[in-house]
Amino acid sequence: MTQFLQFECNFDDFIIQLKQRLNKNNKRIEELLQQKHKTYTNFVKPLEIMDEYLEQFFTPLSHLNSVNNSETTQKVYTESLPLITEYSTKLSQNIDIYNAYKEILQNEKESLNIEQKKVLDLNILHFELSGAHLDKKTKQRLQEINIKKSELSNNFSQNLLDATNDYEYIITDEADMQGLPQSEIENAKFEEDGVIKYKFTLQMPSYIAYMTYGPNRIIREELYRAYVSRAPQNTKIIDELLELRHEMSNLLGFKNYAQLSLATKMAKDEKSVLGFLNDLLEDSIPQAKSELKELQNIAPHKLESHDTSYYAEILKKAQYAIDVEEYRPYFEQRNVITGMFDFLDKLFHITCKQIDEPLWHEKAYAYDVYEEDILRARIYLDLEARASKRGGAWMHNYQTHCTNEQGNEQLASAFIVCNFPPSSTTTPSLLRHDDVVTLFHETGHTLHHILSRVNENEVSGVNGVEWDAVEFPSQFLENFAYEPQVLKMFAKHYKTNEIIPDAMIDKLVQSKNFLSAMGMLRQLEFSIFDFQLHTKVYQEEEVQNLLNTIREKTAIIKPPKYNKFQNGFAHIFSGGYAAGYYSYKWAEVLSADTFYAVINENIFNSKIAKQYQNIILHRGGSQSMQKLFHQLMGRDADTSQLLRLNGIKK
Repeated sequence: MTQFLQFECNFDDFIIQLKQRLNKNNKRIEELLQQKHKTYTNFVKPLEIMDEYLEQFFTPLSHLNSVNNSETTQKVYTESLPLITEYSTKLSQNIDIYNAYKEILQNEKESLNIEQKKVLDLNILHFELSGAHLDKKTKQRLQEINIKKSELSNNFSQNLLDATNDYEYIITDEADMQGLPQSEIENAKFEEDGVIKYKFTLQMPSYIAYMTYGPNRIIREELYRAYVSRAPQNTKIIDELLELRHEMSNLLGFKNYAQLSLATKMAKDEKSVLGFLNDLLEDSIPQAKSELKELQNIAPHKLESHDTSYYAEILKKAQYAIDVEEYRPYFEQRNVITGMFDFLDKLFHITCKQIDEPLWHEKAYAYDVYEEDILRARIYLDLEARASKRGGAWMHNYQTHCTNEQGNEQLASAFIVCNFPPSSTTTPSLLRHDDVVTLFHETGHTLHHILSRVNENEVSGVNGVEWDAVEFPSQFLENFAYEPQVLKMFAKHYKTNEIIPDAMIDKLVQSKNFLSAMGMLRQLEFSIFDFQLHTKVYQEEEVQNLLNTIREKTAIIKPPKYNKFQNGFAHIFSGGYAAGYYSYKWAEVLSADTFYAVINENIFNSKIAKQYQNIILHRGGSQSMQKLFHQLMGRDADTSQLLRLNGIKK
């Protein structure tokens, strides 16, 4: 059995080592191609494992560039991107490998198992989507496009991080801090020249704090303006990325990038996606307008975009007598982690034990994961916000469960990264309930990856899963963060150890779908914009005009003209969600349906939960999610459960 890798990254000679690895890989590929009789065992498996080991070498750098960003990580990462992209593009366009895969699939059709067939099917598809079968000139152009795209995506992300870190707003008037929770006041407070001042930034915990509780409307608008107009230089990057994606799609025989994107997804065609999104939109608009009316009734002026969080908090307190800050002492980070792992033990019989190992930051820590008392995986957690960390939350796989060429088992590992309120010498990291939901979400992704029993790394864990199904396990798990019997496993006051009172749980559950239809419209706006943006080449003002047109239906509060949301839409311009942001809602149908099936059986005695573990988590990407879901539920997904989950009545 292969044990876990020691996390390390030597920046000094990283590029030299990377070049050496790539050269060694290229020589090995030539040797494999020279074999006269190619089989899955002597050809496909070595290529698979080679890719896994290269990923393991590169991941520490990409991880550190996201969580401990510095001039050094930026420089090394930027230098390495063209090398990796050129290598992977050439590999994905190698006609000899493509032909060998097709030949092996034909020759060994009867002897290959499900996992191996899926590896070959996926590789053949990816070769075709990479242009392996095209002429030399076209392949060369596709390679140039891929290198340029990776550079632009990296620049987009770095611009956003720099813009977020460069901004701060200093408050000196105590009146402008009235109403903010004491914990947020302490986080913002500093002393300069003998004067007490308060600093707010665009990092999410700080930004949300003032937008939710800040009494000064002028300051809220200033922070909002700064947030939604970040990184204006990304406008040109967007134009270039859209052009390159469209050109690449045309070279590969697709009408547009949306079509190319759907080639590896569950959704059949553009009409299916836009029909699904527009149906949800029509179902949500009436309730969203009703929610806005309630919100407007408590505001002394016409609501603007920078007002919604502030008045939503007031309305929420009025309707449910709920104060988000009252909950935070019950959601101390380590208590939540421990309790969440206890819940997973009861649901899936997995045990998590913390290990003592030096990591990349003093706030990061790790757990070994045991399933039925057998060591299966490792999870690394880095959960607190800091200036050197990219915003948002994500799971990233490090090692993938598989067997190597000798048949030895490799265990899986993954990172969970969030941006929760930071701990200090006097105060631990106290989470909002939204943070708890985020943690459960990313842990759902993590379980999908690390509990895989698949032996082929290219379809193990999250690998090989259709992009519009990959959110299914994350959304499934996050729903349990509202279940009373689950909450009582970790919601304990960090000072008194008192379990959260039933009355507080009741209010939390009742408020779960507060303004949910307005939230649905916001997500549908992002999804429709992303998908339509990739149906043809939009440039310059056309991008903003498209967003404005969509907002005429989705935005029941008209955003100001300076709102350039697209310049910060990292999911589609520096992440993997281009023409795929709709996946969150598509997968949510599967997750809502499965969640209610488990609830109906009484969580901890649920047969569906055990089947979910065996069918969805253990089998990773070895079969299409459509087939796996059918095996799990014995039927197609019930779309009405998505509206039910969001409290939206048709």
